[in-house]
Amino acid sequence: MSSAPAAEAHEHTHADVSGGWLRAAVFGAMDGLVTNTALVAGVGGGGAAPRAIVLSGVASLVAGAISMALGEYTSVRTQNEQLDLEVAKERREMERNPHGELAELVQMLRVRGVDDELAQRVAVQLHRDPDVALRLHVVAELGLNPEDKPSPATAAVSSFLTFATGAAIPLLPFLFGVSLLWVALLCGGVGLAAAGALSSRFTPRPWWFAAGRQLLFGAAAAGITYAVGVAIGVSVS
Repeated sequence: MSSAPAAEAHEHTHADVSGGWLRAAVFGAMDGLVTNTALVAGVGGGGAAPRAIVLSGVASLVAGAISMALGEYTSVRTQNEQLDLEVAKERREMERNPHGELAELVQMLRVRGVDDELAQRVAVQLHRDPDVALRLHVVAELGLNPEDKPSPATAAVSSFLTFATGAAIPLLPFLFGVSLLWVALLCGGVGLAAAGALSSRFTPRPWWFAAGRQLLFGAAAAGITYAVGVAIGVSVS
């Protein structure tokens, strides 16, 4: 009875590490939570009425979500365009100096542990297909795959939705009629810890470490902003 080759039997997948939706989602959620938790702490510490806190928080949610989406779209789009420019530059270099590019690939293979003679044969074979050779050069020299570019639209939508979700959490008590600052800050802290714990699913860090780290960052931002709000509120009055 024949057995399947090891390459076919061992199937596995990898998470998105190209800087697409995952990075935008994590960054958006954390930013929304920290921004509005700190804003609620600052405005509330300054003695503002609950209605003013809600107005400030909603305005921050809308403005921040739009800003995050536009920033992510522009950032990812610029990164993709820069990669396209570098690919075109490498393609022209391969056309102008094919022998030099072949020697460069041979050297890359040698550095990675391939014997000299085998490296020469493999490089020659790979350079028979210009597209394959181009992709190998770009990946080796830039560390990016030109066929695996993140989507600017996906990053923008992901960032918009997660920022808005995170920013809404500290406002929930006020929206449901609980006009207590400490309750809103508690909701923000729970949201920060939960977001940190969820992000640990995509990293080697334990959930409690990621949750505690994010809670610490958020508490520091809220504490500083609260102190500023108290100082300004006292001076104005």
